[in-house]
Amino acid sequence: MAKKYFGTDGIRGKVGEHPITADFLLKLGWAVGKVFANENHDIVLVGKDTRISGYMFESALEAGLTAAGVDTHLLGPMPTPGIAYLTRTLRAHAGIVISASHNPYYDNGVKFFSVHGTKLPDEIEEEIERYIDSPMTTVESSGLGKAKRVGDAAGRYIEFCKASVPTRLDFDGLRIVVDCANGATYHIAPHVFSEIGAEVVSIGVEPDGVNINDECGATKPQKLAETVLAYRADLGVALDGDGDRLIMVDHKGEIVDGDELIYIIAKSKLKANELAGPVVGTLMTNLGMEHALKQLGIDLLRAKVGDRYVMELLVENKGILGGENSGHIICLDKTTTGDGIIAALQVMAEMQNSGKNLHELKSGMTKYPQVLINIKTKTKLDLDGNEAIQNAVKEVEKKLGNTGRVLLRASGTEPLIRVMVEGQSEDKVTAYANQLADQVIKAQTIKSMDA
Repeated sequence: MAKKYFGTDGIRGKVGEHPITADFLLKLGWAVGKVFANENHDIVLVGKDTRISGYMFESALEAGLTAAGVDTHLLGPMPTPGIAYLTRTLRAHAGIVISASHNPYYDNGVKFFSVHGTKLPDEIEEEIERYIDSPMTTVESSGLGKAKRVGDAAGRYIEFCKASVPTRLDFDGLRIVVDCANGATYHIAPHVFSEIGAEVVSIGVEPDGVNINDECGATKPQKLAETVLAYRADLGVALDGDGDRLIMVDHKGEIVDGDELIYIIAKSKLKANELAGPVVGTLMTNLGMEHALKQLGIDLLRAKVGDRYVMELLVENKGILGGENSGHIICLDKTTTGDGIIAALQVMAEMQNSGKNLHELKSGMTKYPQVLINIKTKTKLDLDGNEAIQNAVKEVEKKLGNTGRVLLRASGTEPLIRVMVEGQSEDKVTAYANQLADQVIKAQTIKSMDA
């Protein structure tokens, strides 16, 4: 059954445009409350990142949940994985995250976690949608929900993160730069890394409601690289606005992406005899990672792009490690969802265990040149059904042979078509990507004219 409101990662869009409006979020809160409510005043947690619209949507969701007879516990600014953890440990019936992750401040969204700290199953999302399209009612006044703030939410999550690495490891003398993207980890990540003994230089920790992800964080790690070099740090950690993505920087200022980090963690777990099942990547995972894992005797499975699809393959194949090159990294032996802080701690633990720096650890994997072009779209374009585009793809694939890949896909969270070409020659890969991008733009123009 096709869902009307839910995408691959909750509901997301531009603030003020349907469905990211105060009235819709009120109705959404009520719908969630109706799905989870019973006579025991079930609890739903609500947390948010630092974008200014979070205040408005937090109030709207609270009102809707209250009208449905559900008690709301407000967490304030909290990373997405922190909300997943607290939903599980506080035994709430659901957790709601108000965030648009890596998107700009003028976007926002809502995503959900079950009592187990995992994404909601499709049938629950479909039931919520049925209520959204039903008339809203309010329970009797005696049955209205109540709301309260959870004062120790950040402290609980900080302790959980610290516990993901052995206490025997000594991080004293390790200098790291942490970029919190002016997002939900601004008051958490610096404490985690300093409390395990590292010397921490913090940037991106002054959120003002509109500077989240603005030229900083996991999507823009250049500032982090410059700061690592300026402070002669051992490494840098870049998180995104809601804390579920991680990109790192080594002591030379070189960016270490999600594929390289997954490779480092996989090799570490294999060495410690702690790796179960295959590693799961996505259609975007670099061929270099696949080849490097194969040399270690580790299988790689590819899921559709999106952390929920990575999770599905992990669970189906009893794996514990997977993620995306964008920095979503899932360590199921430590937590239930993608977590940037947890993943960074696993890499830092391997540095201490092996005595190697981050630059040395990533050297076991050689990335193929990969060019990604994002094309903004105004109307939906059927990539699979467009003969000109498909012929262009086949032509490039024929030229690449077994030494490269082509991927065209529509983004699940933004109005974009992504064109990716990967191969051994950077010049050829760039040329092929531009050819395909031109073909997509041409097809889009023709469709607009026909409309």
